Amino acid sequence: MLKTQCIPHPALPGTTALFRDYLYDFDRVKSFYRYNPNNPDSVRQAAPLARIPDDRRRAVVAALRRINPSSPSLDALENPATVAVVTGQQVSLFGGPCYALYKALTAVKLARQLTAAGIPAVPVFWMATEDHDLAETDHCWVFDPAHQPHRLIAHTRGLSGQPVGSLELESIPIEELKALLDGFPFAAGVLDQVAAAYQPGRTLGEAFRTLFSTLLRGLDLIFFDPLDPAIRAAAAPFLTQAFDQSDALSEALLARGAELRAAGYHAQVLFEPDSSLFLLLERGRRIALRRSAGAYFHGNHRYETAALAAAPVALSPNALLRPVMQDYLLPTVAYIGGPAEIAYFAQSAVLYAALLDRMPVVVSRAGFTLLDRRAASLLDRFDLTLADCLEPQTVLRDRMAKQFLPANLDTLFGAADQAVLDAAMPLQDALERFDPTLAPALAKSVAKMRYQLDKNRRKAAREALRRDERVSGGAAYLSGSLFPERHLQERLYSFLPFLAQHGPALIPTLLEHACRACPDHLLLTL
Repeated sequence: MLKTQCIPHPALPGTTALFRDYLYDFDRVKSFYRYNPNNPDSVRQAAPLARIPDDRRRAVVAALRRINPSSPSLDALENPATVAVVTGQQVSLFGGPCYALYKALTAVKLARQLTAAGIPAVPVFWMATEDHDLAETDHCWVFDPAHQPHRLIAHTRGLSGQPVGSLELESIPIEELKALLDGFPFAAGVLDQVAAAYQPGRTLGEAFRTLFSTLLRGLDLIFFDPLDPAIRAAAAPFLTQAFDQSDALSEALLARGAELRAAGYHAQVLFEPDSSLFLLLERGRRIALRRSAGAYFHGNHRYETAALAAAPVALSPNALLRPVMQDYLLPTVAYIGGPAEIAYFAQSAVLYAALLDRMPVVVSRAGFTLLDRRAASLLDRFDLTLADCLEPQTVLRDRMAKQFLPANLDTLFGAADQAVLDAAMPLQDALERFDPTLAPALAKSVAKMRYQLDKNRRKAAREALRRDERVSGGAAYLSGSLFPERHLQERLYSFLPFLAQHGPALIPTLLEHACRACPDHLLLTL
């Protein structure tokens, strides 16, 4: 039976003060954001401003047709009245951590809610194909039927520093995935979907999009690839504008960082006096640029400002400028983000003000921890909460053992044995003096009593060992399920093993519980 429980984010490890206040005490951070995410009127206020020129809209829609054929959502986006609910994530192996899928479901749900309320909206998934950190995207984590974590890694062809979305898959760990999912009832169907998406010669971006399109079939999510040449051409005027204003924009970001620190928060993205808003796509690689003395540098190589300004299609935005470029290209009414992204927007707000004079409502994505029946049973049996399980496995095991195994049992047996001896010795001496023939019978009785105590002690020890094994097995299962590798479940595991365990009906279930009025993390017992 499906059960839910709301878990406030401050009860979860790693929750920052900025994210906490954004969700639960917005007045403390209102100077850093344009809209209160808890105010139902925020989206209605943002919708009329979420406009882009018709020619830009047509150019973007035409570019998106290439990877979104026969899309009713894309047809709707052609309408000047339609707004976009946008989210995005890196194109990691096998879909990456669960929260990427949760972002997509939140965007779909919010777009549906807005459309039903009279604000035509479509969901868009921005694939971060430009990112060049392969070490963050070439692997994923899955669990086996014992809910123990395993890391899978793919090998790709390409250059060091090449945008990951364009790297070709060379070696794909599908056989390893098959072995790990063996035993789950829906594994065969999941493996077929993965094998159809992840094929040698495809890029990481193409494979990711194909898998997500399959998993979310029928939800009509629009996929956005910023590496598309037509998209880059459409973004060039924006990058030129930002490049021309880079000095003023950098000063504004430095001032915003100081404001955040003064308010007791930290800037999510470190921006220093020599930091740059731009990276450069050069000879197939994406390289970071730094600013100094009117020029840009990568290592010891100098790039003249005029040369960079003359080729805006070669520029790539950094993490703070990227969402602003996104909303230059799309009529974004709301952005679905995780804790780190929401913190980004506290800094990016100054860029929005200077470059767009509008900003989307920033909405926290749905967050889930999924419990199967065994995990739920263990929580009930040991009277544990999710917070209890968000500890190292050794700590969790000790917590469970205290409830299940009397630690002083062996001590009590030893004390009882000594008590028998202590009580018998004076009596033994008295019998020796009274009638020596009676003493052997007493000694025999004492030996029998001590034998029975030892027999019960051994029985208890065997039962303690059996229970200890149950405790150890239960702790391993709960840790592997709820706090694998010292991470929240949704931040480590791919969605694939959950789908293999619970079947395709899991996605509609999660969609139903996405984008609720409550901002809390949801513990969902399946």
